[in-house]
Amino acid sequence: MITRKAPLMVTAVALLTWSASPIFGQDSQPQDQPAAAEQAPSTPPLPTQAPPPDQSEPQTAPMPPAPQTPPPPPAYSAAQLDQMVTPVALYPDPLLAQIFAAATYPDQISDAARWADQHHNLTGQALADAIQADQLPWDPSVQALLPFPGVLDMMASDMPWTTGVGNAFLAQQPDVMAAVQRDRAKAYEYGYLRSNPQVVVGGRPYITIMPANPAFVVVPYYNPALVFMAPRPGFFVGGAIRFGFGISVGVAFRPWGWGVVGYNRFDWGAHRVFINSAPWGRTWANRVVYVHPYPGVRRFVPAQRAAEAHPQHPQAARERQAARGEKEHRDDRHDERY
Repeated sequence: MITRKAPLMVTAVALLTWSASPIFGQDSQPQDQPAAAEQAPSTPPLPTQAPPPDQSEPQTAPMPPAPQTPPPPPAYSAAQLDQMVTPVALYPDPLLAQIFAAATYPDQISDAARWADQHHNLTGQALADAIQADQLPWDPSVQALLPFPGVLDMMASDMPWTTGVGNAFLAQQPDVMAAVQRDRAKAYEYGYLRSNPQVVVGGRPYITIMPANPAFVVVPYYNPALVFMAPRPGFFVGGAIRFGFGISVGVAFRPWGWGVVGYNRFDWGAHRVFINSAPWGRTWANRVVYVHPYPGVRRFVPAQRAAEAHPQHPQAARERQAARGEKEHRDDRHDERY
């Protein structure tokens, strides 16, 4: 019996050992798996990345700003220009040339008118010295009108008109000059415009108005609604235009083109304007960069302007009103003669 049971026990022990083997166990992981994992190279971490851009709005590089398109030049009809120039068409040629040139700088007119008003008590060399000493930042064509505070006041009091005249002169200089000639022809034809001790009026083909003395420029007063229309029967045309108020602009104002025959003038046939004896070349196209030659006038920027070293004397309200009212009174008087 003992001999027969021994093989059975050996067989049972072998079966138990085989069934306990890992191959048939519930845990199928090999026992040496941890060691193998330790020997395998580890995967490096991914770098931190920004979230992807929104695909609904493509990201593009910012474009440089487009160049600003300059405004187109104005285009005035002949009738509009005729009406526009009526307030100054009968001014002496040298003064009219400076007014047209200065009107192309409308942003400087109001400040210049204020300065002229504050220094109206200065004349001649004292005024010329003050203009230079104050290092004024305005174009010399604007400074050239400082001896004429009434003219600057007229321009500053109607800036839309001044701006329009300046723009028309930049864009349509020949047309502006032609309009002046048409207006002068009417005043001459109707008998209003004639030579007198202050001005010399030249006839056809182009009507010129020149100071009898180039160093003394008169400012005319007239009613535009009157002198460019045929007079009624019996109306006295001799007093319709007055040349009683004048300004001395002698040697002291030579740097601004005054006091010399031909320095400020029109070449009516060639449609050219001469300012300070040089052709005026400022146009609508080059108005940003053009610099007209004024050899004797220094140009200053606002930051360079020095403090004024002389007292200011603005006109009293009644003085300013009287200067304006003189023309209005004469205009009313002319109207009453109808």
